Amino acid sequence: MKFGPASPMEAMGGVTVHTLRQGSLVLKKGTTIGHAEVEALTRAGVKEIVVVRLEDGDVSEDAAAASIAQAVSGDGVNVERAFTGRANLFAAKAGVLVVDRAKVDRINGVDEAITFATLAAYKPVVEGEMVATVKLIPFGVEAKLRDAAVQAASGGALRIAPYVIKRVGIVSTLLPGLAPKVVEKTLRVTAERLAPAGATIIAERRVPHDEAALAASIKELLTLGAELVIVFGASAIADRRDVIPAAITGIGGAIEHFGMPVDPGNLLLIGCAGSVPVLGAPGCARSPVENGFDWVLMRLLAGLKVTRAELTGMGVGGLLMEIVTRPQPRASLAADSNRHVAAVILAAGRSTRMGGPNKLLAELGGKPLVRIVTEQALASKAQDVIVVTGHQAEQVEKVLAGLKVKFVRNPHFADGLASSVRAGITAVPENADGAVICLGDMPLIDAHLIDRLIEAFAPDRGNLIAVPVSDNRRGNPVLWSRRFFNELMTLDGDIGARHLIARHSEAVAEVPVDGHGAFLDIDTPQALEAARQG
Repeated sequence: MKFGPASPMEAMGGVTVHTLRQGSLVLKKGTTIGHAEVEALTRAGVKEIVVVRLEDGDVSEDAAAASIAQAVSGDGVNVERAFTGRANLFAAKAGVLVVDRAKVDRINGVDEAITFATLAAYKPVVEGEMVATVKLIPFGVEAKLRDAAVQAASGGALRIAPYVIKRVGIVSTLLPGLAPKVVEKTLRVTAERLAPAGATIIAERRVPHDEAALAASIKELLTLGAELVIVFGASAIADRRDVIPAAITGIGGAIEHFGMPVDPGNLLLIGCAGSVPVLGAPGCARSPVENGFDWVLMRLLAGLKVTRAELTGMGVGGLLMEIVTRPQPRASLAADSNRHVAAVILAAGRSTRMGGPNKLLAELGGKPLVRIVTEQALASKAQDVIVVTGHQAEQVEKVLAGLKVKFVRNPHFADGLASSVRAGITAVPENADGAVICLGDMPLIDAHLIDRLIEAFAPDRGNLIAVPVSDNRRGNPVLWSRRFFNELMTLDGDIGARHLIARHSEAVAEVPVDGHGAFLDIDTPQALEAARQG
C-alpha cells in the first residue's frame, strides 16, 4: 500500500487520508479521487493532497473487515455490512455471549492493522445487541494478513448460547426473625432476573431451615419438572456439611463447588441433582444489584456448565463494588464505636405551606417546635447536635439560645431540603460514625426514638441505616452511616434520601414504632392546630 502526498492529477484513483477544507471545497476522508475531484482541487488552488493507494496483493479495508467478521462469527451472530473499515457483529437472539479468547488474541496478534474487540465473555445479551467489532486501522491491508486473521478465526471466535432452561423452582428456608416481606422481595427480584431468559418460577416452597424439610422440597420441585432449583437460605452456607449442601447430597445429589472469588457472591454453592443444577444462593442474590450469582445463573440458564476452574478464574474483575454491609476495618470496631453518632437538625426551610409564619417558631405546649426537637436530640445518646439554619436564621437561633448546639448556616436554603442536608453532613465531626437526620418540624420525635435508632445502628453487623417503621411505612428521623455521606452530598432540590434507602436495602435496620410521631411533620396551620388539640 502506497501512502504519501501527491498533486491532484497524480492523486487520481487514490483515497484521501484526511478531510481537506479549502475555501468552499470540502473533501472528506476516504474519498476516492476522480476527475471531478481533480478539477475541484485545482480550482481551489490545492497543490498537494495526501492519499493512499492499494497495490497488487492488497485488499480494501471494507473487504478485509467483512472477511474477518464472517470468519469470527458463530451461531447466533449476525454481521453488518462493512463500512469505513469496520464490520460490527450483533446478537441474532437473546442468550449468553461465548468467546474463544485464544482465537481473539491470535487475530489481534496477526498485525497491528487488524483489530477485533468483543463484549466481556459470558455477558448476557439481547437480540440485536452489538457484541463485537472488527476494525481495519488503515485503508487497506495485505491480502496475506487478511488471510492469516481469517485462518486464526477458523471455526468462529464467538457465538450466542441461547437460553434453554425455562422452568425454575425456588425454595426459601425460614428461621425466626426472617420477615415474610424479605422472602416476597426475593421472589420478585428472582423473577425479574429470570425474565430476560424467558424463564419463570414454576413453583416456590417455604420450609424450616432444616435438612430433611429442605431435601423433601427439592425433590418435590424436581418431580414438578423444575430444570433448575435455587435455594435461598435463611442463614448463609458456612460449610459443605451445612443444611443446604447436606440436603442436596441427602437426595443423591452432588456438590460441585462451594464459594467463588466474586464479591458480592462469595458464598455461592453449585450442586446438582441428577442432571438438574441446584444453586445455593448467596445472600446478595436477594438484591437486584449485579453480583456473582448473576454470573453463574445466566450461564446455567443458557445450558452452559460452570466448572470449578471457571469459577476460580473469576477473581480478576470479581470485586464488583464496595460492599456497604461489610464490617468496618478492625481498628474502627472498638467497643461502642458504632455509638458515636451526631444529630443533624434541619431548620432552614421557608415554611411556604404555612402561609407566612415560620412554622419552626410556632409554639406547641409553650415551646417553639424547633426547640422541642433540639432538646430531645440533646437528651438522646447523640454526642453532637448540629442545627442547620437559613430562613430567618437569627430568629431560629435566638429561640435555641442556651442550648449546647453547633449552628451551621445554609446560604442556599431556598434551593430545597437537600442543600440543608449537605450543609449538615459537612459539619458532622470527623470522628462520628454516623448522623441521624432530624426534621425541625417533627416535635413528637423524642430522645427515646433517637436512642433506639442509635442502638440499631451496628456497622459490624451490616446495619448501616436505621429507620423507624410502622405498618410497613418508613418515617423519620433516619440514621446514616458515614459510608453514605458522599451519596447524601449528591442530593438535590427538595428530594430526600428515600431512593438511597431503597438502593441500599440490605443495609437497612428497621426499628418498629407505635403511634404517629415518626410521621407527623407540621407543614400547615391545620397540622399545627391538630397537634395542639391532640
